[in-house]
Amino acid sequence: MENKKEKCDSMSSGGVTRSKRDLPPMHYTLKIESFSLLLKTKVEKYESDVFEAGGYKWRLCLYPNGNTKGKGKGFVSLYLQIENTSNLRHRWEVTTEFKLFVRDHINDKYLTVRESDASVKRFHEMKTEWGFDQLLSLETFNDASKGYLFNDGCVFGAEIFVIKPTGKGELLSMVKKPANGSLTWKIKDFSKLDRKSHLSKAFTAGGRSWRIDVSPEGYGEGKGNSLSVFLELVGGCKLPPKKTVWAEYKLRVLNQSHDNHVEKTMSRWFTSSSHTRGFHKFMPLGDLRDVSKGYVGNDTLIVEAEILTLSVSKLFS
Repeated sequence: MENKKEKCDSMSSGGVTRSKRDLPPMHYTLKIESFSLLLKTKVEKYESDVFEAGGYKWRLCLYPNGNTKGKGKGFVSLYLQIENTSNLRHRWEVTTEFKLFVRDHINDKYLTVRESDASVKRFHEMKTEWGFDQLLSLETFNDASKGYLFNDGCVFGAEIFVIKPTGKGELLSMVKKPANGSLTWKIKDFSKLDRKSHLSKAFTAGGRSWRIDVSPEGYGEGKGNSLSVFLELVGGCKLPPKKTVWAEYKLRVLNQSHDNHVEKTMSRWFTSSSHTRGFHKFMPLGDLRDVSKGYVGNDTLIVEAEILTLSVSKLFS
């Protein structure tokens, strides 16, 4: 039977969600002893002392027999009210997400009441109070077996999270054909280059520097059989953890005698651990060394890089 009760308390109705948890309210607790004597005073509304949360002053407003001016007839009504508003700037506004609580003494849990969609509420000069007309039915509240009114005592509470936009953020743009996003590199005295990789001058696109990396005798699986060509993100090894840069780009070796250039396209995320991306086997060394093929003219190899799409991330505040 207990599981069935818990399930019922976790249901949503009328745009309000009720669930139970072990943790007490974070910001304020209102404990009432001798609740029956409070009722004999015929008090319509009891207002708690002022408390602070999120840099603002608040109080709880309890209607023990329901707020009959609203839709609280037959219910306990509970509201959160912002205080000391005279100290706030003109046309002030405070945006919050809040929860209100009633303690279940028998199970030592707290019934948590909130908007079903967890929507934010805006407190302002024309609306200084938000809450629930129908926090809990009087039938349920007064039933001793439910545990909310226990030994003529009860406990209410509040938890308020003030939403204060910092204005800080990030703009991610996918830029097609970024300005200055290409480089033509004429490698002179190509036959005299050693077997190591060689780097072009840098060019700037999307606020970052790039350069071409060529290994005349091949690199990795292309070593000894292919020309290796890569695009390097300059300083990419210093990218922050999990920071990535996307690039779709073309790498090509121009044919200086014919129109059959060797061109390959790649799309990759550049990271601190993978900031040089390209092709180990860009083209066979046999084709490169065959003068009749036309890829090397006057001992000059012409390599190009063209960035087609680039991710550009900018922080703003």
